[in-house]
Amino acid sequence: MGPLMPDETHSNRPSPESRRQQILDAACERVRQSGFHGASMADIAKAAGLSVGQIYRYFENKEAIIAAIVAQDLAEMRDKFAEMESQPGTLLDAIEDHLPEGIGKCFDPRRAALALEVVAEAARNPKVAAIVREADHQERALARTMMERDRKPEWTEEEFQARCEVVGLIFDGLLMRAVNHPDLNREALTTVLRATIRGVLS
Repeated sequence: MGPLMPDETHSNRPSPESRRQQILDAACERVRQSGFHGASMADIAKAAGLSVGQIYRYFENKEAIIAAIVAQDLAEMRDKFAEMESQPGTLLDAIEDHLPEGIGKCFDPRRAALALEVVAEAARNPKVAAIVREADHQERALARTMMERDRKPEWTEEEFQARCEVVGLIFDGLLMRAVNHPDLNREALTTVLRATIRGVLS
C-alpha cells in the first residue's frame, strides 16, 4: 500500500464533530432560504460541499438534523443560564444585565428565521413537534430552577409556573416582532421590558 497523500493523513481529516457542524451550518442556511420542506438532503449536501452519502453518515434524516439544531440552541441556553446563576445579586439583576444581549439575539434575522422555521415545521410534523416539545420542557426546567432564587413565598405553584411562562412568552414573542417590526427602537424596548420583567418576577 503506497504512502498516504498529505490531504489523506489523519491529522488533516476533519473530526466527526467538525464535520457534523459543517453539515448543520449548511442545513441552517438552506432552511433559512427555503424552509425545511424546501431544503432537501441533496440541497444540504451541496451547500456543505459533501455528497448525500456523507450527510447520511452523520444524520439519518432531516428530523435528526432538526434535533441537532434544537440541541445546539438548548446547550447555548444552558450555558447562558449557568452564567447568569453564577452572577452575584438577584436574578432580576442578572436578567437586566443580559437583557440587551437577549434582545439582540432575538432581532438577529438569521436566528429569528431559523427559530420560526423550526416552530412551523413542528406544527406540521409530529416527529419534529416531539423534538421541540422535549427541548421546551428542558428549557422550562432550567428557567424554573433559575427563577426559584427570587420566588416569593406567597406565590402558589400555579402562579409561579405562570410567571415563568410569561417570561418565556416575552422572548418567544420577540422573535416574531423581529420579523414583523425589525426597525423598532430597541433602547426604548429594553427599558420597557426591564420594567415588565421586574413586574412579573417581583
